[in-house]
Amino acid sequence: MTHARNPLRLEGVNPTEPAESRSAGKISHAIGFDDAPFDRTWRGDVRVFGTVYAHSTLHAVLSGQVRRDGRNSTDELTRLVGQTRHLHLIFLQGIALAGFNVVDIHRLHIQTGLPVLVVARRKPDLKKIRAALLEHVPAGARKWRLIEQAGDMEACGPVFVQRAGLSLSDAWGALQTFTRTGTVPEPLRTAHLIASGVTRGHSAGQRV
Repeated sequence: MTHARNPLRLEGVNPTEPAESRSAGKISHAIGFDDAPFDRTWRGDVRVFGTVYAHSTLHAVLSGQVRRDGRNSTDELTRLVGQTRHLHLIFLQGIALAGFNVVDIHRLHIQTGLPVLVVARRKPDLKKIRAALLEHVPAGARKWRLIEQAGDMEACGPVFVQRAGLSLSDAWGALQTFTRTGTVPEPLRTAHLIASGVTRGHSAGQRV
């Protein structure tokens, strides 16, 4: 079956920018992670799902657990990535899982040896996030430092990204390679659908 390439529009990307890591042309295998929905009052572990893609083909599904508002997301993602081979890139849908279990994207990059690309449809309200962390979340100051260290969200086509281990132009190339429907790369879109479907019993009508 032939998949039509989604015509993403290039914005905020300098195609002559030198690569920091792996060439975008070689990024053909990627994993995307998303967390399962959970009740606002839940304080335990939250399931996390990863989907492995080779170009437009789904190759594997992985699952693990991270603590609500905890600090184990980086190590758990490292463990899950270690269960599959031939990966070139890690996609994240936001920099935190299970509420405010913030991923240290630079440590994840070092521990796995893979570039990390955080994707968001909209630029987050950092003032609101900082206030929530410092006022309501245990070890909120440490988590806020991780968000600051991740760097600013940058426009990349129709989405915003944070990155570790790859250039902005390589990030754009990866988005082109893995985005088929809408603006979210398939590894993230599928991880979101699976996480919702497994938890709620359905994923129909979910905006991805």
